[in-house]
Amino acid sequence: MDNILEITGLCKSYGDFALRDVSFALPRGYIMGFVGENGSGKTTTIRSILNMAKIDSGKISVFGLDSVTDTITIKERMGVVFDSLYMAEHLTARQIEQQLRPFYRNWSKEEFLGRLRSFGLPDNKRVGDFSKGMKMKLMIAVALSHKAELMILDEPTSGLDPVARDELLDILAEYIADENCGVLFSTHITADVERIADYVTILHGGRVWYTGTRDDLTEKYVVIKGAESELPAEKRTQCIGFHAYRNGFEAMLPADALAGMPSVIESEKASIDEILVYIAKEDKHERHPAHDAL
Repeated sequence: MDNILEITGLCKSYGDFALRDVSFALPRGYIMGFVGENGSGKTTTIRSILNMAKIDSGKISVFGLDSVTDTITIKERMGVVFDSLYMAEHLTARQIEQQLRPFYRNWSKEEFLGRLRSFGLPDNKRVGDFSKGMKMKLMIAVALSHKAELMILDEPTSGLDPVARDELLDILAEYIADENCGVLFSTHITADVERIADYVTILHGGRVWYTGTRDDLTEKYVVIKGAESELPAEKRTQCIGFHAYRNGFEAMLPADALAGMPSVIESEKASIDEILVYIAKEDKHERHPAHDAL
């Protein structure tokens, strides 16, 4: 399978935070949801891919090219959508088009103006006066107008209303329809990941906690609940984010550890949101051994 993005052994330190041995790959033709709690390292990883941060060690390959030595070539073939507009807000969309055109060999003015029309964006209004959803669409229009093969989105749906979020997901689905492009989609809204992502990478504390297909992830873990006295001791050691309360307990468990579980213990498939919550609970438990007594 042809990978459009490969990260191997990425390490990057910032004071008291560090990415440690981050490795994952995005196959061409797919969308990867890139998730994790705030401070997990998602933005640092994206900055490293874009060569905006100098990595300490490891290798990042985009289109089979080195992210450092081939950065100009890579950026010409890549589109980026941040959670805030990176363009001069006093300009109109037409003026922005005139500024960007010389930087891209494959730039199409016709494509850009066509995207503005299809997205319902005015070409003669200051882009600083656009709504957040309109700004997001403008950044996507720019990416599509120079035939970007890889689109990287860093929290693009933050603050968007449900209609704008739905429109974005439809645009991304259309974008990868020809199976020649790829999308790395960083977000904290896991419902969007569950709807559109083919692959998921979870970062936690600067490390990769999971990387693989979305379907494998959602089949891999279950949430269990019940009376703590009914939970076998050997199952308790396999729990992730175990939390006891007055009337029982709840925890996440690898699905393959359900065999032999008493029928009085309830179980259901874990959502991506729940997986993130229980990872955080496990981390808190490890840092505070007295947590079980609470």
